Amino acid sequence: MKLSKHGKIILVSVENITTFGIWIFVNGKEYFLNYREYPYFKEQSLKSIQNVQLLHGYHLYWPELDIDLEIDNLENPKKYTLKSKTKSSTISKIRKSSPIQI
Repeated sequence: MKLSKHGKIILVSVENITTFGIWIFVNGKEYFLNYREYPYFKEQSLKSIQNVQLLHGYHLYWPELDIDLEIDNLENPKKYTLKSKTKSSTISKIRKSSPIQI
């Protein structure tokens, strides 16, 4: 998240997290990331989902989750046919069985 000195310009923020997906606000536009197409966000902590950065004006990055998405992917999903086939329950099991080492 990046704010101006006076807090008027918000480049990226997580607006809402529902049981169906995540609403994010990027450069004046809202996008919905449903868990069906973006399963790696399901069952994650609020803090890790809300910690999103906008890099280079077109690249979203969640550092705690190691997830990268380009804005073009959200605006033109038909151009990007490759989708994750991993179920969120599998991701949770992997994370629990192999803790992150610092």
